[in-house]
Amino acid sequence: MGRASISTTVTELPESRVRVLAEVAPDEVQRSLERAARQLGRNLRVAGFRKGKVPPPIVMQRLGRETVVERAVQDGLKRWWRTALDDAGVAFVGQPRLDVTGSPADGGPLEFAIEIGVRPPATLGEYKGLEIGRREPEIEPDAVEAELQTLRERLARPEAVDRPAQTGDLLVIDFEGLIDGEPFDGGRGRDQMVELGSGMLIAGFEEQLEGAVAGEARTVHIDFPAEVDSPTDHRAEDVAGSRATFEVRVKEVLARKLPALDDALAQQAAGCDTLEELREDIAAELLATDEARIAAEFAETALDAVATDAAIDLPAALVAARAREIWESTLRTLDFDGVSKDVYLQIAGKTEEQALAELRPRAARELRREAAVSAIAAAEGIVVGDAELRAGDPPPQPAEGPAPPPTSRVRRREELLRERVLELLTRESVAISIEDARARGKPWPLDHERVEPELPQPEIPPLTPEGGLT
Repeated sequence: MGRASISTTVTELPESRVRVLAEVAPDEVQRSLERAARQLGRNLRVAGFRKGKVPPPIVMQRLGRETVVERAVQDGLKRWWRTALDDAGVAFVGQPRLDVTGSPADGGPLEFAIEIGVRPPATLGEYKGLEIGRREPEIEPDAVEAELQTLRERLARPEAVDRPAQTGDLLVIDFEGLIDGEPFDGGRGRDQMVELGSGMLIAGFEEQLEGAVAGEARTVHIDFPAEVDSPTDHRAEDVAGSRATFEVRVKEVLARKLPALDDALAQQAAGCDTLEELREDIAAELLATDEARIAAEFAETALDAVATDAAIDLPAALVAARAREIWESTLRTLDFDGVSKDVYLQIAGKTEEQALAELRPRAARELRREAAVSAIAAAEGIVVGDAELRAGDPPPQPAEGPAPPPTSRVRRREELLRERVLELLTRESVAISIEDARARGKPWPLDHERVEPELPQPEIPPLTPEGGLT
């Protein structure tokens, strides 16, 4: 099953918005109805059929067609509106306003309307022959030795030590936890390896093992937080708010022993004959990395210069919508790291409205750059073929369960166009020294770094036994 079959008609509106009338083909509507019926029928018991195996027509008879249609439309719209905009080639900004014109007739199509913001057009100034400051590649004085130290740490081997455990040590432990005198799921372990200071265990556990020696038994008390903010913070709902007592036996204390900094290390780590040869290889790699970074800086600075010089109308609502997109993306990243929105805002010392306001300059800059890329691509006849776009289409949709949202061909087209425009700007721009750029007022990378306030990346303080922030 490929992409949904949807026909569209696009009407441009003021303030960089469009209205898209979309019609979902009858066969796609029918597939969505059958999928919704299977989902709704999972817990339906009908004589003569096993649970979860009731045919879609029987489910519709039992629950009513309107119930199934409502579920099918709700699930379908989550992907149909994106497919419609994608098929229409609309580079949208923000969330849509959806309007379903009516329930689809039996065997008929579904019609709905989308109103959404779009990337604004740009009137370009000069974009060829720009003089751009470009720095020379360099390596920090201690960079090679730092890489060697990282290499040694990666090759370090744990060895048993006869001393109290300290941060960075590995402990091999057995433990058994009780809540109100009763064992609980996940509260027991044998030969478990714990790195002190890693923060991999619930807050307070590792700290209570510091100073332990091999063969020692310790009692560790843990108060599980009352609320579980994220599935990644190692708290289970069934123990939330409880106090647990763990009997821990430390079987071994291990410290990482670094290999000697010598020719043997060079041979083991990189197949080099000597340590000096390894140093030279590391220096060459660092230099190549910096050269690639310089090339990217140069191209991005040229694009910023073009975007700054272009005439682009950015409605305030469009900038606010992009700022919201950036904010939502940030929240997803924070949640993956186990940090809730409320905790982040508390640490940052700001409200959500303040965070959004600080993101608006970045949002405006992104929109200007995207508009400039589109205008350059149009002026130069840079295109992306359909075959390149189809190559990234997802595999067939599952027969049961909600269908995944479609992979955006518009987004892939934008990414490929951006790569090709940056290549063009690199070829067409003239590299000058940073000193010359400064003296003559020409663009150079530091002039085009983000000047808007970035969301800080705070160090998350440890939790208290009550689950609050210290």
